[in-house]
Amino acid sequence: MSIRFIYPRICFLMVSIFTLCFISRIMPAHAGGEGKEDSVFDNLRHKMVKEQISHPPDYRDPVKDEKVLSAMLKVPRHLFVSTSQAASAYGDYPLPIGYGQTISQPYIVALMTEMLKIEPDHRVLEVGTGSGYQAAVLSLLVRDVYTIEIVKALGAQAEDRLKRLQYENVHVKVADGYYGWEEHGPFDRIIVTCAATLVPPPLLKQLKPGGKMCIPVGAQYAVQYLTMVEKTSSGEIRMRKTIPVRFVPLTRALR
Repeated sequence: MSIRFIYPRICFLMVSIFTLCFISRIMPAHAGGEGKEDSVFDNLRHKMVKEQISHPPDYRDPVKDEKVLSAMLKVPRHLFVSTSQAASAYGDYPLPIGYGQTISQPYIVALMTEMLKIEPDHRVLEVGTGSGYQAAVLSLLVRDVYTIEIVKALGAQAEDRLKRLQYENVHVKVADGYYGWEEHGPFDRIIVTCAATLVPPPLLKQLKPGGKMCIPVGAQYAVQYLTMVEKTSSGEIRMRKTIPVRFVPLTRALR
């Protein structure tokens, strides 16, 4: 759950306030208000994908994988945050979701998904469910997603939300993600959405030969790097640092 790239907030917050006012005006005034609200959010989602992800305005590398872009266009991000945050859901920054956790910046979600080079028959483990947004994006691209959350309330909320929105191939567990989900391993891909000081050995063990893991590595108050981990067919582990990021820490105690 990333908190990187927080720089154009003032301009977008002004747009968000206008959008929220617009939504609040159209909803009670028309019997078909729900359709109009959906249209507003659809437009914001398309704008997000085009201007933040496929054609970012700064030094960021664009996300080019059409399957990833399509998934980002389909998942209603505003339904993965609180109602009060809905108008800001498509901003170029993370948002708080309670319990000291965040929903990652859209660009980071798309980038990590692309870095994994996932295939339709893959089984993916996610550590750090949060609101369930990353899992929902992955669910459109792979066979099964197994996601672990250490905060009980967030795990329960995410499971309910994912079921309600019919992401039926996502399986949620409340547990210490450091240990992975051994009974469903090994996994083709692993994605960790919280920062670890080192790559957890149980996750390396649960990664299939030929598999890939994307994980932020670094201390809580120091520079973290989004790290690509690959396990060769012979079981050799290779790691490669990519961009600097800042994520909430991987915690170990259930709460």
